Amino acid sequence: MHFDVATLDGSLCYKLMTSLVVPRPIAWLVTNNGAGGQNAAPFSFFNCFSGNPPVLCIGIGRAPERRKDSLANIERDREFVVNMVSEELAQAMNLTATDFPPDWNELAMAGLETAPSVKISVPRIAASPAAFECRLREILPVGQGSGNVIVVADVVAIHPTVCLFLPIADFLGAVREHPSILAELYLLAVEREEETRAILDEETATVEDFDLL
Repeated sequence: MHFDVATLDGSLCYKLMTSLVVPRPIAWLVTNNGAGGQNAAPFSFFNCFSGNPPVLCIGIGRAPERRKDSLANIERDREFVVNMVSEELAQAMNLTATDFPPDWNELAMAGLETAPSVKISVPRIAASPAAFECRLREILPVGQGSGNVIVVADVVAIHPTVCLFLPIADFLGAVREHPSILAELYLLAVEREEETRAILDEETATVEDFDLL
């Protein structure tokens, strides 16, 4: 079996890529929204592409009618935080996928506490099992007129829940005591496929569901 990408419908090509390249971690991006609050949004086209220097890449697709708020904020401020997602944070993460107005504080809407970053002005999600303070390196357009981009970022500070440089016995003990440390939410992860699908298949809320306008 093979598929000629040049002849594929865009939606089918997307399904093939997202179904075959698994598991993929989720980058929960936090940016300053320009109005004194923070924008938060999950992105599943994400990974580490260099260890030294540490570089992360995030694929951001085109919103139906405008640039995604995360991308606009990154272009303006050139800094953001990538937070990893634990199973316990899955529901809050799903809420932040709602298309809120750009000036709403989405972390507050999700009831998430923040902790200050060290080298940038954007705060991190306090409950995240790991967070990466990032500065923008470059934005690469993908395709002709698609609006999709790849954000390439330099990691300037890392906040893990546990120290990964512990002796292996101590590290494994910490994981046994706090299993959520390694319970990052992966799309289509084999061991948690049914559970993950149930979470990700939940209908994303619309802004009209929030009686705040």
